[in-house]
Amino acid sequence: MKVGQITQAIHDEPMVVDTLGGRMHVHWDTQAQATPNGQLVFFTEFLATAGVFDAFVESCPLEYHSPNSPGKRDVLGTLVLAALAGHRRYAHVTALRGDAVAAQALGMTRIVSEDTVRRGMQRIDAPTSEQWLCPQLTHSVREALAVPWVLDIDASIKPLYGRQEGAEISYNPHKPGRPSHALHTYWVGNLRLVLDVQVSPGKQHTSAHAREGLARLLDELADRRPALVRGDCGYGNEGILTVLEARTQPYLLRLRQTRNVKRLIARQASRADWTLADAQGWQSAEAQLKLDGWSRSRRVVVLRRRIRDDEPVNALRESTQLRLPIEDDAVLDAHEMWEYTVLVTDVAYPLYTVAQLYRDRCDCENGFDELKNQWGLGGFTTQDITRCQTTARIVALVYNWWSWYCRAAHPESRLEAVTSRPLLLAAVGRSASHAGSTQLYLTPLHAMTQQIRSLVGNIRKAIEHVKGLAEQLPKTDRWRELLRYICARIVPSRSLQMVRPRPSLRQIATG
Repeated sequence: MKVGQITQAIHDEPMVVDTLGGRMHVHWDTQAQATPNGQLVFFTEFLATAGVFDAFVESCPLEYHSPNSPGKRDVLGTLVLAALAGHRRYAHVTALRGDAVAAQALGMTRIVSEDTVRRGMQRIDAPTSEQWLCPQLTHSVREALAVPWVLDIDASIKPLYGRQEGAEISYNPHKPGRPSHALHTYWVGNLRLVLDVQVSPGKQHTSAHAREGLARLLDELADRRPALVRGDCGYGNEGILTVLEARTQPYLLRLRQTRNVKRLIARQASRADWTLADAQGWQSAEAQLKLDGWSRSRRVVVLRRRIRDDEPVNALRESTQLRLPIEDDAVLDAHEMWEYTVLVTDVAYPLYTVAQLYRDRCDCENGFDELKNQWGLGGFTTQDITRCQTTARIVALVYNWWSWYCRAAHPESRLEAVTSRPLLLAAVGRSASHAGSTQLYLTPLHAMTQQIRSLVGNIRKAIEHVKGLAEQLPKTDRWRELLRYICARIVPSRSLQMVRPRPSLRQIATG
């Protein structure tokens, strides 16, 4: 017997392992068809019914001419599986290589290596990648934009640790001095969906570098434009305002606390007609402002909140917000500290709704955090920035598909990946093929087995609804009908909901 045969015979023999719970006989079975993500089959049925994955693969410009080359479905499917698993690097693809069940579910012949995926993305240039992926991202959310919605824009910093193209030392609050890329993200605020993501060199983190992408996106949306464009203090400048006003696009943007903005705050401090903006203690007042560099004066809303006595002094000093001592004996106690925020807007909403509209942007920040930390939007880094851009958009597209899938399962509220993956993806799956039929046996490891089956049941109802329509109308857009079904069951957002008027401070003081 040869050495290799002896080694194989040793491996075929059971290993006796003495554990804390007793003796176990361990057998290695490298031929079995198994997967740790057994519930992936339901997600692939979701994609197959809507036809979005097939359209994603067919429209891909990736081409191979050698008979020994992998198919582009295998390359793209491997990257999609890596994104679903929460991977952040190409090297993590190795953990998927033995999952033949997942490959079969996506219609792939095999899962390719990390180098194959990396080289495949290198074959797609920047203009071709944009023409391929931008329509895919827009199509993944467009049907849900028939109702009023909010477009949030934000820039995130992606630290880099190599010599990548565009790795520049610039603004990096968490890792000062570390080279980075800037990710400009355009976001459907009500539903937490990505319209586009733009990867730029580290020094191009300002809103001036997002202006062109914003204009292109608004022009492409046409009749599905947002009811409001919302952004933080980085976007309250003449360049962004000009783009929005040229398209008569309503906006609500925060202003930096520059010298002239502080002067405005000082002038408004003595007013007695402040309006209660919300239950958190914010008060609002309206004014007109024309900053240096602005082409005209614009409507601004000044918000202020009284600083609590128990807030730490260090926190007050370290905060970038402006705090001024206000004396107004007729309405408020003297010698108190206030926190101010100034918003520029052209909407006709009453003052008492503006504060809540901007505070709803906090949910947008949670979404950005999920994209970076749970979906690896800033991962899959390569030497050239073009591949970083391509993979970022692919991850965003997979994120949108998974978000709709989770909403079909749980329409009452949204599930983040840290919750939805254990519920709707993870399960030990063992497949057996016989007479041309594949049997998949799932063993959930989650404690909420009944809830999982209920969520899967909701998904199957959505799929059956679309299949029933497709039988009656074969040419119907299945993805559009699927989104209509899901949106009809989502609890309406209250982002643009108007509340009843609240009295001003003067009305309260005079009884």
